[in-house]
Amino acid sequence: QIIFVSATPGPYEYEHSTVVAEQVIRPTGIVDPPIQVKPIKGQIDSLVGEINSVVADGNRVLVTTLTKKMAEDLTDYLKDVGIKVNYLHSDIQTIERMKIIRDLRLGTFDVLVGINLLREGLDIPEVALVAILDADKEGFLRSETSLIQTVGRAARNVSSRVIMYADVITDSMNRAITETNRRRRIQVEFNKEHNITPKTIVKPVYDVIEATKVVGGKGRYNVGNADRMKKDDIKEMISRLEKEMKGAAKELEFERAAELRDIIFELKLKHGI
Repeated sequence: QIIFVSATPGPYEYEHSTVVAEQVIRPTGIVDPPIQVKPIKGQIDSLVGEINSVVADGNRVLVTTLTKKMAEDLTDYLKDVGIKVNYLHSDIQTIERMKIIRDLRLGTFDVLVGINLLREGLDIPEVALVAILDADKEGFLRSETSLIQTVGRAARNVSSRVIMYADVITDSMNRAITETNRRRRIQVEFNKEHNITPKTIVKPVYDVIEATKVVGGKGRYNVGNADRMKKDDIKEMISRLEKEMKGAAKELEFERAAELRDIIFELKLKHGI
């Protein structure tokens, strides 16, 4: 009667399931990333060195912290040492958030610092390092499920890896690392057996400001100018965005569809539609 679909099923799903079908093989052949645990002492200096190494290869870095204050301080420090960095926080609205992610992909900056990096839209092929600061501080953002999901942000690039900064290995860390390594072994063996060479995901970088083409291809609606538009024009824009969203879903571009859904929701909420 019911099918649960989840990358990280929990006790509820297992308790209410009689059969579990596991799908850990990716069409790209990419395997789950290797995880390294490093001590918290000197974690910032270590992080700077790791960032410089990754950026030198033309890749990007995601860094997750536990608090807004730490994220802000880290962002300021990285800027001071010459690293191109930006900070993603919950107060940033959907359209601006998507612009930040787009700029990261384009290389306008190389490092994105955030507290909760589990939301949609952060499946970024250019990311070759995910750094988890204070990984041993038990809580929602450092639970087994959250750690596995955060590690998954590194599963889009063949060169990607994860560093957990921690002084002790918590139960959540241990379970997340064990599960990731289990999946990785299955994936590596499958690739070897079928002679598959992993390939980094290739996907276009959409311009989230010029969100959708006008019918006939004569121009684009500029979502960034919505504040200066008449309500009827905004409604027309929303209608076209909805058509593009459905088209993206039909083409199985679910991330793009989710981005458009968020833009539509924000436009409706902001303009009382």
